[in-house]
Amino acid sequence: MRVLKKIATALLAAAAVPAAAYAATIGGYFYAVQYDYREFFSIADNKNFRVVLGGNPFPGMNADDVARQLLPQMQANKPRPALTFTYDKPAEEPRPDYRLWLIFNPANDLGADSVCATGKTRYKEGKPGQVYVFGIYCRNDLALSQTTGWVNASGPDDPRVGELFKDLFLVIFNDSMSLRPQSGRGIFN
Repeated sequence: MRVLKKIATALLAAAAVPAAAYAATIGGYFYAVQYDYREFFSIADNKNFRVVLGGNPFPGMNADDVARQLLPQMQANKPRPALTFTYDKPAEEPRPDYRLWLIFNPANDLGADSVCATGKTRYKEGKPGQVYVFGIYCRNDLALSQTTGWVNASGPDDPRVGELFKDLFLVIFNDSMSLRPQSGRGIFN
């Protein structure tokens, strides 16, 4: 009986290794007081939602090819609204202007508010095989939410990149009731 338990434990441990190999790591996060998931849902559901890329997570590849291959990964791991991610910038700037910035290998001192306000990014050379991204959800000049994430991946079509996007989107577009503006947000509320 003990032998069977040891075998079962070893099999379960071996089965957990592939899942851990795909795990993305999400860093710190921040939500502006104005952040409201219901607003995101209403502006994104059954609509296009613009993504702006900065940097290249795979420096050995052409940036346009990487962007083309990342879009299906984002779409397959999108947040709950029935949105369609697009890189297309509208002919006329919308007001309010909602967008998601994904900045790969950002400069250490790059701030979300300045990215939303100016559209200017700075990034550094990435490490081969490691994808590091700074995600920012903007409304006009305001950063509504932000987080970072990273994962080891061999290319834009690597399933681990999809897992990174799925985890990143869950944080950036968080539907927690505690983040609703009328909930108070205080630690003791």
